[in-house]
Amino acid sequence: MGWNSWDCYGTSVTEAEVLANAEFMARRLLPYGWDTVVVDIQWHDPTARAGGYNENAPLSLDGYGRPYPSSERFPSGFSSLAERIHGLGLRFGLHIMRGIPRLAVDRELPVLNTSFTAADVADRSSVCPWNTDNYGLDLGHPGAQAYYDSLGRLFAEWGVDFVKADDMLWPYHEREISAFAAGLRSSGRPMQLSLSPGRGLSTEHLDHLRENATMWRISDDLWDRWEDVYEQFARLSRWAPFIRPGAWPDADMLPLGRIGIRAERGVDRQSRLTPDEQRTLMSLWCIARSPLMFGGDLPTSSAETIDLLTSDAVLDVLRHSHGNREVIRDYGLVVWVAEAAGSSGRFAGLFNLEDQPQRVRTPLGDLGCRDDVQVTDLWTGSPVRVEDGALVTDLPAHGCALLRAA
Repeated sequence: MGWNSWDCYGTSVTEAEVLANAEFMARRLLPYGWDTVVVDIQWHDPTARAGGYNENAPLSLDGYGRPYPSSERFPSGFSSLAERIHGLGLRFGLHIMRGIPRLAVDRELPVLNTSFTAADVADRSSVCPWNTDNYGLDLGHPGAQAYYDSLGRLFAEWGVDFVKADDMLWPYHEREISAFAAGLRSSGRPMQLSLSPGRGLSTEHLDHLRENATMWRISDDLWDRWEDVYEQFARLSRWAPFIRPGAWPDADMLPLGRIGIRAERGVDRQSRLTPDEQRTLMSLWCIARSPLMFGGDLPTSSAETIDLLTSDAVLDVLRHSHGNREVIRDYGLVVWVAEAAGSSGRFAGLFNLEDQPQRVRTPLGDLGCRDDVQVTDLWTGSPVRVEDGALVTDLPAHGCALLRAA
């Protein structure tokens, strides 16, 4: 549970903006479990801008070809920034691309603790289709692992707790995932590894993912469009049987609140999702136990948005449920259920994917509940009507009800 700079600031976030979000999180969200602050892509590009990536950007690198934060945008450096974030009781995370910077290859910079250069260990045929910063690594070369080890060492020196490694899953770069994860482990500092992006990610990779990562994306970038949320229902259902602590299928960031300030897509705006769609997104992510990474600018997001993030009753579904699964998909209705940890209670999420409201009658037996249970709406705290052994709920278009039965 945390904040990521991508949806609001794209490639161009600054130290001051990161700290403003961290301070807000510590003050308002940390009591609810939000504890990680992540600086997303191209923090080492001094020329970063809104609207995408700079081709052949003049990246800031150290003498060993490793990315260094742009002094123009992060004048204190990442060691100092991490220290300040840790002082707030939070964890510090950053984004990194697969491979080694092309600029390091062009300059033939040495690989730390080896006799090799970046030009020796790069695989120039392995390139990201949407970003020109890096080449992949030639994992048959002994200096390639040494480069990833040097990255892990640098991140540990900075005090990094969380690493989002990009261009890993589409296509699936099995050897680079293993090598990068080994590099983090060799640092001696515990760091959580998140892998992106997950377009078309197959469950056949499950064992390898569990061995190497804490979380992995199951889709491309998700934006504030209903069609993006809609498509996550099928993906989360497919991955639900494989949820387990420490190995999380990730449905991507929450494009809520004020986003697009200097983002890759769109203009400065409050999320275009309707209030019902936003509640549906939060409910689905919680009952599917997806990691929660908020994408909006916290200090300038609305009070209603912050309320979405601070419902203990809703977040309890994320924290304290198991056996999470989809049990109904019919006529625009999707129903998820889960058992409540440590009790006989059950959670249920009823989702209306249709473009118009519908009244839904759901037999309690379909949810695995007895006829005498008491059902509560977790968003409102109100009791839910039970009639002749069935729940009767009115769901708005693209809306939901998140329930607890006990």
